[in-house]
Amino acid sequence: MAVNLPPMGDLLPIDGLSIGAAKAGVKYADRLDLAVMVLDAGGVTGGVFTKSAFAAAPVVLARQRVGAARALVVNSGNANAATGERGLADARATCAHVATVLGVQESEVLPFSTGVIGEFLDMDAMRRGVDAAAVAVSPSGWADAAHAIMTTDTAPKALSRSATVGGVPIRATGMVKGSGMIRPDMATLLAFLGTDAAVSADVAATLARDLAERSFNRVTIDGDTSTNDSFVVMATGKAGGRVVDDTASSAYRELRDALAPVVVELAERTARDGEGATKFMTVRVEQGASAPECLEVAFTIAHSPLIKTAVFAGDPNWGRFCMAIGRAHVADLDPGAVDLYLDDVCVARGGLMADEYTEEAGAAVMARDEFTVRVLLGRGDASETVWTSDLSYDYVRINAEYRT
Repeated sequence: MAVNLPPMGDLLPIDGLSIGAAKAGVKYADRLDLAVMVLDAGGVTGGVFTKSAFAAAPVVLARQRVGAARALVVNSGNANAATGERGLADARATCAHVATVLGVQESEVLPFSTGVIGEFLDMDAMRRGVDAAAVAVSPSGWADAAHAIMTTDTAPKALSRSATVGGVPIRATGMVKGSGMIRPDMATLLAFLGTDAAVSADVAATLARDLAERSFNRVTIDGDTSTNDSFVVMATGKAGGRVVDDTASSAYRELRDALAPVVVELAERTARDGEGATKFMTVRVEQGASAPECLEVAFTIAHSPLIKTAVFAGDPNWGRFCMAIGRAHVADLDPGAVDLYLDDVCVARGGLMADEYTEEAGAAVMARDEFTVRVLLGRGDASETVWTSDLSYDYVRINAEYRT
């Protein structure tokens, strides 16, 4: 199930970017499971990737090739991770086939995979899927691609926004997949953002990092970082206007701020679609001495299985929040300065249960399908926000049965 997950709605085509999807049969017999994205000449890409030492073969190649790319190929059902030299060879062969079909250079093709770790790709299925997806490419292919990259997701997650940057109207459309194995150490399982804004390759690289830090690096489902985490920004430049080529410029800040709502919403949708999720929880830590310590507290709360199971049960066991705050690695934290809120209900003030707090008030908040936990550390002016879900029986079932 998912928690108040919005439908995709109308997805805007991005001039200079075409997408096709196909039923390749990589793992699933009768569903879209492979997508190809094609950029016109002159487009640029920027990306951030998993920091896992077991980075998947496609991640290894995509890291090397991100920049002036012409095509991306994505499959679901098989991660092509922990597959050694054969996995790298298969990823290269997939890119070579894409290059031949599309008439681009192999080095201009970025591969991405998601699914079961430790199994080799079915290369006949990959080639078959590439051929079919290449025939299907069109500017309106976003919705099919959002379906094709899903694994345990309950629904596709994609959205579009329009904005004006430097007086020039631009468009952005993004999609994300991911429901479990999510505590990104860069981005999320797989996410792609297309825009017709004009940027240099160096700016695209910085833009991907900055956007990921604001969004996908603020979401967690279960505290696990995938071998395949990848987030790519694709900029075609077709909107015209002056090329943004300086990350210190006001034009860059305007573009970053225009695109941020898209990826923030995609990150929130990832948490809403967490495996087995019945609750969506925003954790906001305020009055910290620094942003890192606010994130430390927020993620400690969001990762705690004791808190996540209490949230699933709707049990306002506020001592579990105190436990998590206390074990976060924050030097010299004074419990007597800490306040805790569930939405607008003050649970604890100065480290002690608030005089006005009642169990009934806390339970009423935690009975909601979404709410905010606010922690005030009383140490400064920094604040950070993290999004997460509860831990339900279905999470255990989904992961226990993942390969069956």
